[in-house]
Amino acid sequence: MPKRAVTDLIRKLKRHSVISGDDERLLEKTLRPRVVAVPRSTDIVCQGDHPIQAVFVLSGMLARYHMLDDGRRQYLSVHIAGDWPDLQSLFLKSMDHSLMSVDKAEIAAFLHDDVRAVLKASPAVTFAMWRQTLMDAAILRQAIANNGLRSSIERVAHVFCEQCVRARDAELTDDHSCSFPLTQDQIAGLLGLSLVSINRAVQKVRRAGAAELRSGRLVVHDWEALRTLARFDDRYLHLGLVGRR
Repeated sequence: MPKRAVTDLIRKLKRHSVISGDDERLLEKTLRPRVVAVPRSTDIVCQGDHPIQAVFVLSGMLARYHMLDDGRRQYLSVHIAGDWPDLQSLFLKSMDHSLMSVDKAEIAAFLHDDVRAVLKASPAVTFAMWRQTLMDAAILRQAIANNGLRSSIERVAHVFCEQCVRARDAELTDDHSCSFPLTQDQIAGLLGLSLVSINRAVQKVRRAGAAELRSGRLVVHDWEALRTLARFDDRYLHLGLVGRR
């Protein structure tokens, strides 16, 4: 299982960066991940923690969120297999947000000391991991623009588009559908909308024949209609950095 986790990590880095055979062997030799099965709705890292490891997603969905003192929760992003949502913890003193499982998930926990050893030994891997965090930040910037500028139906359609494209790139789609286990309350927390607004927007997307949520999955019926509703442009995902497309 730990070997598979390193293999999945290498595969992810090679999707956007050039990783040599020597770099692969370095990663396989140095990284000693601990693979953990996580039940749904479980906090993995909590706001204020001082983690000594970084979490890589092997399966399922995780979400980052920030909690106010009065208990209100803002979801910041969602993460699927191949994502490394808290790599920034490698250089920060404490977590300014929490990381939780949305559904049943499997994660690999990479010790910070092991990751730092790899970074010191390989500039190419350092650049690849840096690029990984920059791509993650680009998605977060788009989420800020989405919540600040778009209407409720545009926000819902946009997050549907993003999830579909990212799942397809990670080879996690099945017959025009992908996993989307968020509840409507969680979608509301992600998009900064009321539960009533989310319900109306989801129904409008469905009635437009574009997409619908069905038993924890996002089913896309008409991609062009969904993309048009969202005004979606996937360039911010930076999927073709090493000429894959």
